[in-house]
Amino acid sequence: MNDSPGRPSPGSSSDEPDNPAPEQPATPADQAPEAKWAQQQPPAGSWTGSSSGPQPPPGRPGWGSQPNNASRSPGRQIAWGSGWTPPPAAPKPGVVPLRPLGVGEIIEGAFATMRTQWRTVFGVSIGLAVVTQAAATVINGIWFRDNPGLDSLNDDPDMTAGEALRLTGRLLSGMGITSLVGILGSIIATAMLTVVVSRAVLGRTATLREAWTGARPQLLRMLGLVILVPLLIAAAMVVAILPGLLVTFAGAEAGGAALALLGGIAGFVAAAWLWIRYSLAAPALMLEKQGVIASMRRSAKLVRGAWWRVFGVQLLAILIVFVVTAIVQIPTGLVQLLFDGDNANALQGGASSLSWTYLIISGIGAVISSIITFPVTAGVTALLYMDQRIRRESLDVELIRAARN
Repeated sequence: MNDSPGRPSPGSSSDEPDNPAPEQPATPADQAPEAKWAQQQPPAGSWTGSSSGPQPPPGRPGWGSQPNNASRSPGRQIAWGSGWTPPPAAPKPGVVPLRPLGVGEIIEGAFATMRTQWRTVFGVSIGLAVVTQAAATVINGIWFRDNPGLDSLNDDPDMTAGEALRLTGRLLSGMGITSLVGILGSIIATAMLTVVVSRAVLGRTATLREAWTGARPQLLRMLGLVILVPLLIAAAMVVAILPGLLVTFAGAEAGGAALALLGGIAGFVAAAWLWIRYSLAAPALMLEKQGVIASMRRSAKLVRGAWWRVFGVQLLAILIVFVVTAIVQIPTGLVQLLFDGDNANALQGGASSLSWTYLIISGIGAVISSIITFPVTAGVTALLYMDQRIRRESLDVELIRAARN
């Protein structure tokens, strides 16, 4: 039966087409035919290529960039390559982000703590500054008011050695008591403000009661730390200068003076090195509840390899304290000249007499400067300690976990 022309009937088993195409000669492998592209091509720049592939022509969008809306055809979506995605920002539940900090972030974090925790921060600073400066003013008034002072040693040639020693001992004892009061105030301020900063980093507040409760168990250890570190620094200075002094006392004054000068320079360098080495001991003692020696070793471990960075941050904090103190002293000096000008001019001329008016005005200026400097120094030191632990021990992971709880 003949099939009608057109489509083959269903079930046809014929494998040969009606009009077989002529056989093409075999093509050698090295003469393969060129690939033919489809007639419908995507628009230029609308495909995603690898970084090693061809670059888009000038004027066309690059890889990962978004096309201009005006160049899009209506109703057509163009797929572009996904560009570089920046890493997610570090969480910042409190005053600083929980990652390694820059110098500016440490300083800003100290001032941010003052802004966010101002009730507790200024409560601690004002209370301690008023108490310590009031005590210092009274001591200075008792010891130094109407006191002839050390200049009388030169003015009175008939003064005996015993009188000179008693006068010197009285002056040094007054200075020692004043310094002790200031040290005690700074110890309590540093301890309490370190607790406040540690809470502020996690975005939590600390009341005066909580700050005192956290600081009270460590105050005796803080006192031991504040005494031991200056003793080490003073011992380094004495050891460095002592050979020159011994040579001078032996009779070689010129050589002894030169040796003492070199020793003084070396002692100053050693003192600066020790100060930075143990500068993080106070927050380590407070936040890790360690002893005096253990906190000093902890500080040395954290500072190792980052001495210059810690030195720069601490030096910047000292500069800020110096600037604040100088700014406060300008109006304080003007008020002293206004209310007690005769006494102020006498002091500038070398006299040692101090009036109560002069002492009270000086104490008020010291209180104002301490209200600002206490939080700055304590905040910078605490944040620098945390930053070093983040860099060395990944403390940020623990802080993030603690902030979420």
